[in-house]
Amino acid sequence: MNKIESFVYRLVKNNYVVKNAVRNIYQGFYDILPNYDSDFVSQPIVRKNCFFGFHDLDPFSADDKCVLSNRLTIPLRMPTKDDVLEVGMWAGPDFGEWTKIGETRAWNYHKGCRLQWAGRGRCIYNVADGSRVKSDMVDVASGESRRIDWPIDSVSPDGRFATSFSYERLQQFMPGYGYVYGDADSFLGELAPASTGLFLVDLDGNSRTLLVDLAELAAFRHEADMGDAHHFVTHTEFSHDGRYVAFLHRWYKGVRRKTRLIVYDLHEKQMYVSPTTGMVSHYCWNNANGIVAYCRIDDVDSHVYFYGPAMDRYKRCGYPKLNSDGHHHFVTDKEFVVDTYPDKYRHARIYKVNVETDEVCLLANVRSYKKFASPTIYKHWSCDLHPRCSSDGKWLCFDSVFPGERSLCIMRLDDNVGIQ
Repeated sequence: MNKIESFVYRLVKNNYVVKNAVRNIYQGFYDILPNYDSDFVSQPIVRKNCFFGFHDLDPFSADDKCVLSNRLTIPLRMPTKDDVLEVGMWAGPDFGEWTKIGETRAWNYHKGCRLQWAGRGRCIYNVADGSRVKSDMVDVASGESRRIDWPIDSVSPDGRFATSFSYERLQQFMPGYGYVYGDADSFLGELAPASTGLFLVDLDGNSRTLLVDLAELAAFRHEADMGDAHHFVTHTEFSHDGRYVAFLHRWYKGVRRKTRLIVYDLHEKQMYVSPTTGMVSHYCWNNANGIVAYCRIDDVDSHVYFYGPAMDRYKRCGYPKLNSDGHHHFVTDKEFVVDTYPDKYRHARIYKVNVETDEVCLLANVRSYKKFASPTIYKHWSCDLHPRCSSDGKWLCFDSVFPGERSLCIMRLDDNVGIQ
């Protein structure tokens, strides 16, 4: 972002209604000007009418030979309770062979159905069961499926546990990120209910525990504007050693939203809070228990690397060259990929960033189209790139609409090569 764009963004970021309106007007003006094509470090494989979803999950199998994917069955509109999303994976030469695993009616465009690997050759995803959302654990080889009584968000590295929360409460306060189903844990009439919050699901035993409730979160290191706000949790992720669970604690007052990043130590039963001031948008763990996040510290918005779960030591990454929000995924413990949102010309970018040297390498410059911009918060069908790397660092998977349709894209990466 340039200085003017950055200034305006800071003014409107916490007011999602104004932010969306300003963005749509700004991009609409530049729609009348000539545009340019997408550019990639290598030509991506494209699987049309498919997408994966959020950046925090790894769609690649342990051997990097298969890629989990959702496949659309409806045109561009918000999903209803009757709309099916196919769940499956791409494998074989050029990831060109589709295997259907199942179907779901509990999904959205941004986080899909939370389809992810769950260890031991299994995957798991959220499904609708009558009027409630649950989840299905599927053995990919045999097709054998087992129903879990609660929806999941993220699964621990060993596949034993999953995080869970009220998707109805999430949908109420972040439309387009939850599902069009109710649940028994939303307590929408309460600001910070003690009966709901972040749950831990035992996937083998099909049981769950309330890890931390919303009343506890609202009281923990209480801030002045928390008292009469609606609280909820979202964006959970286990550390790679399985000891910690990170999540975003958010609270709404009117149309203004504030966020902080919290890390819960499952061994010591204690919480750590990010040293941020009102804003954390996205984050990701590496194997060293470090976290990269886009957040505000000392009144500066930037990508920040925290050196451990306590988040008491940190450094800015790629700043000021990278000064806009994005979604992260680590390539190695010292490098991560991150995208941007579409700029005034509706082009989004994917960069590779070195935490130690601050070197920034452009991997993709991707065009979007006006019809895929969310017109309102209740028609949230935009397509973020959400870059995700294979474990060997040789492949980059991202969602995009540059082919004219929402598509799953898989791009080969070469060491130290970027777009000039």
